[in-house]
Amino acid sequence: MSVIYNNLTRELKKEVIHHTIFISKAIELNADSYMPYITAVGKESKSRISLISADGTVLYDSFAPAEKLENHGDRPEIKSAMSSGTGEATRLSDTLGEKTYYYAVKLSNGNILRVAATSKSILGLIRSAVPWIVIIAIAILVLAVIIARVITDLIIKPINKLNLNDPLSNRTYEELAPLLSRLEKQNQKILAQVKKLTSQQHEFEYITGNMKEGLVFLGENGTILFENNSAKRILGDAVGKSYLELHRDVQYIKAIDSALAGKALRVKMNKYSKMYELSANPVDGKSNAYAAVLFIVDITAKENVEKLRREFSANVSHELKTPLTSIMGYAEIIENGIAKQEDIPDFANSIYGEASRLLALIEDIIKLSRMDERDLDQEFAEVDLSELCESVINNLSEKAKTKNIKIDYSGNTSIVYGIKPILYEVIYNLCDNAIIYNKDNGSIKITLLVENNKTKLSVSDTGIGIAPHHHDRIFERFYRVDKSHSKETGGTGLGLAIVKHAAMLHRAEIALKSQEAKGTTITIAFPNN
Repeated sequence: MSVIYNNLTRELKKEVIHHTIFISKAIELNADSYMPYITAVGKESKSRISLISADGTVLYDSFAPAEKLENHGDRPEIKSAMSSGTGEATRLSDTLGEKTYYYAVKLSNGNILRVAATSKSILGLIRSAVPWIVIIAIAILVLAVIIARVITDLIIKPINKLNLNDPLSNRTYEELAPLLSRLEKQNQKILAQVKKLTSQQHEFEYITGNMKEGLVFLGENGTILFENNSAKRILGDAVGKSYLELHRDVQYIKAIDSALAGKALRVKMNKYSKMYELSANPVDGKSNAYAAVLFIVDITAKENVEKLRREFSANVSHELKTPLTSIMGYAEIIENGIAKQEDIPDFANSIYGEASRLLALIEDIIKLSRMDERDLDQEFAEVDLSELCESVINNLSEKAKTKNIKIDYSGNTSIVYGIKPILYEVIYNLCDNAIIYNKDNGSIKITLLVENNKTKLSVSDTGIGIAPHHHDRIFERFYRVDKSHSKETGGTGLGLAIVKHAAMLHRAEIALKSQEAKGTTITIAFPNN
């Protein structure tokens, strides 16, 4: 706009100067009658034409009556024309936004001819151009937005189609090559990390999934975050739910509440006839809250062993105390001379019997203790069970005759891998029990049979039998179906316990069939190695 303004100003000045020169030449040619000419030109011309005398009086003006105009003698262009023959001046109107250019020429008669032309000032030019500038700016802005969108879409389109999983396979701008290379490296790094995490997760799932113990992770708000398979079998599946929905046992809730409060607690819980130990431990979380880890261990076997140990200790104490009490009683009577002379042999016989019973009990306890040690591998050898059966029958034949009990044996040579003294004790105890708990004139049948890659030893009797509710317990130490009868027979209560432990030592299976008043059959199946 500055350039345009300067060009317009320059052209305006040239036009005014030429116009002034043309009019002055015409006046000089018509020196006697030029007023009609000036008047005619003034009416047709858009420029302002003025004729001013040498003293500054306005003689003619094409825009206003001359008599109403003030003296122009002080105007710059007039002064300059009076002194040098020509003069010019430019005056601005800030209110109108216009600029007027004046050019004056001194005529031969001393008057001054002045021509003026008005054009917009640069400020006025800007004002008049503002609406167009705004329209053009808006149009350019709209066009720029449209073009920018189109160009942006064209630029972004190949970027949006990038295969980020395989960055180096993309064909796009060279400028993106460094970025794609970095993406490829990052992908490889992420892939390696994911592979490592997946491997660790699979390892964790495998380990926890095959744990016999239950494992539960709880969040700070008591939500179940994770359960392994054992925990699900024991408590149920409630991942994502509150721990209160998992189980309602008082001890379980007490343990979890304690861990979430920041204090470890170990409790016992009874469920499905099994005993579990719950160990709840807090895990520091955000702020002052705690998460928790619950560890569940099946201690049923441990509790049962502990119970059996207590019962065994009590039974041993009782069984040892009873014969010792009798021995001490008889001995004290004899020592104090209270016993009659003829009763002393009976008392001595009783002392001998109780001592024998005590010795048998101690021997059975020693046998059981030795088998519990399980350090007998070096004593295993091939043993002929048929030979042991015949030896036991010979040793118990006299005892069987006292009750008129017939013993039948059937079987061929049967070799098993085991400890000969212990296997002898097994057969002896089974046959001895069959005699003790048999009826007079009864029978015992001993059978050896090789079947399904197993050697089966069966001892059957026609005795008093065992009620069904005793079947699960008769192999326990010191357990007696009929305690009074057992005392009469002199049994220690450890015979079948020795049989059970010996079978376990030889990886054999025990089967019991018995009916009250019809007899009992116990079968031991030895694996053929």
